[in-house]
Amino acid sequence: MGMNNKEDLDAMIAKTPARIGVGRSGTRPKTDSWLKFRFDHAAAVDAVYGEVSDFLLKRLDLFKVKTKADDKEVYLRRPDYGRKLSDEAKRVIEAKCIKAPTVQIIISDGLSAKAIEENVEDVYLSFKQSLAVAGLDTGTPFYIEKGRVAVMDDIGEILGPEVIVLLIGERPGLVSAESLSAYICYKPRLGTIEAERMVISNIHKGGIPPVEAGAHLGTVIQKILKYQASGMSLVKKEHAEEKREKLG
Repeated sequence: MGMNNKEDLDAMIAKTPARIGVGRSGTRPKTDSWLKFRFDHAAAVDAVYGEVSDFLLKRLDLFKVKTKADDKEVYLRRPDYGRKLSDEAKRVIEAKCIKAPTVQIIISDGLSAKAIEENVEDVYLSFKQSLAVAGLDTGTPFYIEKGRVAVMDDIGEILGPEVIVLLIGERPGLVSAESLSAYICYKPRLGTIEAERMVISNIHKGGIPPVEAGAHLGTVIQKILKYQASGMSLVKKEHAEEKREKLG
């Protein structure tokens, strides 16, 4: 890129955290760029292999259960194990949790314990407050170690909530290793298809602010309960209502 385009390049760099315009020294990246890359790669690895502190779980009053993935290597090689609760987890949830709540909140490290440590408290507290204002009960929240998104189906079978919200660490990248997602599903059960799930992703200080995400989640839940649907089923019902209003 010539010098005449420097302003355009600077404008692009200002709009994205991606590595553009970093320059090279011969065939290799510049030293500063290479060291930053290695630092961010190490942070991503640490996020995957890290653990959420018991101190945080205690502060949020969350008990802990596990999936069938009994260690991190199994979790990474066998995603299906992270989608199923261990037998012990099923017994604990059955014993400790309120049955048939309107909203069941669950939290899991997923692929980034760092995302939970950095963001989940603000999201969780803001979300609970928005649900309280709306007069919606939240059952008994808890934490799942080494969970995948579809683990909510097992929980739906055990507790029978109207809606499940799973706050889970996203796969870390070289831009952020602490991004959180909120997956939402209306009455998840075994056999639920992925199109029925919804997600709010990129929740972290460089993306959607955690407190803002929690408040927005409360609005989304109210819409799901109004239409008794989530995912593509919710979209179809919303479109059908819009069409009726136009015709009426």
